Amino acid sequence: MKSKIYEAKFITADPKWKGRAPLFKREFKARGGLIRATLDITALGVYEATINGKRVGDFIMAPGWTSYNKRLPYQTYDITDLIKKGNNGIVVGVGSGWYGSYVGFGGIYPLGDHPALVMAITLEYADGCEYILSDESFKVAKSETIESTIYNGEVTDARVKPRFASSARLFKGKKPPLYAFDGVPVREIERVSAKEIIITPRGELVIDFGQNLTGYPEFTVNCRGGEKLLITCAEILDKDGNFYNENYRSAKSLINYTAREGVQTYKPHYTFFGFRYLQLVGFPEGIKKEDFTAIVVHSDIERAGYFKSGHAKLNKLYENVIWGQRGNFLDVPTDCPQRDERLGWTGDAQVFCRTAMLNYNCDKFFRKWLRDLALDQCEDGGVPRVIPDTSPATPEMTVENLGRRHSAAWGDAATICPWEHYMAYGDEKFLKECFPSMKKWVEFIEKYSDNYAWTVGFHYGDWLALDNAEDIKGLTEHPLIATAFFYHSAELVVKAGRILKKDVTHFEEILPKIKAAFHERFIKDGRLTSDTQTAHVLAIHFGLCEGELREKLARRLVELIEERGDALTTGFVGTPYLLDTLTEIGRPDKAYSLLLREKFPSWLFSVNMGATTIWEHWDGINDKGEIWQKSMNSFNHYAYGSVAAWFYRTICGIRYDESAPAYKHFFLTPTPCKELGCAKAKINTPSGEIISEWCYEADGGIRYSFTIPNGATATLTLGGESVELKAGKYTKFCK
Repeated sequence: MKSKIYEAKFITADPKWKGRAPLFKREFKARGGLIRATLDITALGVYEATINGKRVGDFIMAPGWTSYNKRLPYQTYDITDLIKKGNNGIVVGVGSGWYGSYVGFGGIYPLGDHPALVMAITLEYADGCEYILSDESFKVAKSETIESTIYNGEVTDARVKPRFASSARLFKGKKPPLYAFDGVPVREIERVSAKEIIITPRGELVIDFGQNLTGYPEFTVNCRGGEKLLITCAEILDKDGNFYNENYRSAKSLINYTAREGVQTYKPHYTFFGFRYLQLVGFPEGIKKEDFTAIVVHSDIERAGYFKSGHAKLNKLYENVIWGQRGNFLDVPTDCPQRDERLGWTGDAQVFCRTAMLNYNCDKFFRKWLRDLALDQCEDGGVPRVIPDTSPATPEMTVENLGRRHSAAWGDAATICPWEHYMAYGDEKFLKECFPSMKKWVEFIEKYSDNYAWTVGFHYGDWLALDNAEDIKGLTEHPLIATAFFYHSAELVVKAGRILKKDVTHFEEILPKIKAAFHERFIKDGRLTSDTQTAHVLAIHFGLCEGELREKLARRLVELIEERGDALTTGFVGTPYLLDTLTEIGRPDKAYSLLLREKFPSWLFSVNMGATTIWEHWDGINDKGEIWQKSMNSFNHYAYGSVAAWFYRTICGIRYDESAPAYKHFFLTPTPCKELGCAKAKINTPSGEIISEWCYEADGGIRYSFTIPNGATATLTLGGESVELKAGKYTKFCK
């Protein structure tokens, strides 16, 4: 039965309350004999609902973030236990959320300057149903939340007592189509106790939680009415131990709280922060660290993968990857949770999606985001750099303005993420749903290519690569990167089309043309025109070279690493494929060398510097404690955490089989390393739990243990010999 929310009215408060979070109230009666009661609800903004003083559900920042111009999700809650016979009351607070906050680039995004609510209560009895629908009969009041925004935080006056003296107004703005929420609810997942109270050299009062995280603080204080308390967030302290959050840029990330009289406990309602440290101003004397808790908030995705080795620092790196994913999977896959950005960057999502789906069950999470991607995709197939798209409305792209929204390796999220989703979960129906978007993206590239080489427009290049001190987009030619991804995405369209039994003749025909264009433009005398690690990684990993040329480029890739003293120089584009490529060319030793390197640049450098999440920059803080820069220096940025896929796929050797997705059949190709001593990976897949473990014995031999779930098979390769395994547990010893 279609929800009655479609018949309800969008209601709002006085537009003069701009920034204030309104409360909407409706009293109603319930008869005896109630069988079931449900609430369908959503908002332009973010809402919290209570019935008879008790919170409805546990969805934080509901209804989540979506492409508001295209659709708006609503949630359905069973509220039977909250309803009593006789008089009842529902109160809903609505904050600005992503809809009414300045999110995006340069403060251009707010779609509305005041929030709106739409909801329907269904009371089901044996003799029929009664409905309470949002309309002008709802009363409205100003809440204690004076201001709530994504970047700046909340301003609250706890002394406010709401007065429901006026009626709600009908919302006059654009009302997006409603649909039943298809994502993963955001919830309070964990509570982290304060580690210590610090007085910095500057005399600042700071709380340290010991972990960089996403969420908000909760505190308990005993105050006089009217006392003003200020909390500001930070990820790090500077080299002198002082509070530092200049890397938040214009995001104030604060709680401005005016206290009521007496003991009180507070946490924000309509915002979230990225932080490890809190600076406190105006708090009464005698506060204790026990008065403060950090509440971890993110999409309630289920843990799927686990990894542990005999190398403590590698284990810490893996833990940092997990915290980075938790911190950035808040309804959409964001780049960072702290500064004036927190956007669904397509490039970050595509480089990390394979790792994400190994760590957690991201089935529904990516379904929801990829549906928004398809909705925000331009008519000509271009894919905006962030989803939901926060760019102002623009005309269709031309060669002149092409790249400000559509960059290679970023827009390729339209092909890479659906493919990895299919490999992880095997849902052919969803792959079919994504296929038109995948095709449109490749057709877009073809349209703007020059004889099958993508040589025009703006691109982000090998973002934050270390091989060009003059340009954070790296030394690798942007057209080379773009053409390589053109080939890769076209190949994925062909693979998907064959699975779906679609006619992909055109894409099959352009694949050799793209490869030929790549050779003509970017290979001269057997060498790549960009003599960089990333260029060689892409050419090899995407299958753009074969035979003797491949061997030559493979040797050159190793030389480029060795010329840097066994160090990487790759950025966002090259790093996710670097260790895989070294493994493919028969040099896992070199991959291990890079992985376990502890000096800058390396993954373990940040671990040695005390990181608890993944950094945006290889040297966000250098070994002297100096901060790289403030404009683009997040300390919770998961892109380089994509390396964890190599832990599962190479260290422990669990690799999916493209011909049997969802691990119905998979490959086991573990690659032991004495420096690790032992390693174990476990993945909960749709086919069941897979375990791969190895350990060096005292005599120098290696003991392997494997678990193949019921209904799955595996091909195990050890020492160059392969054997087929059915469901069961296996142990093998090798010298």
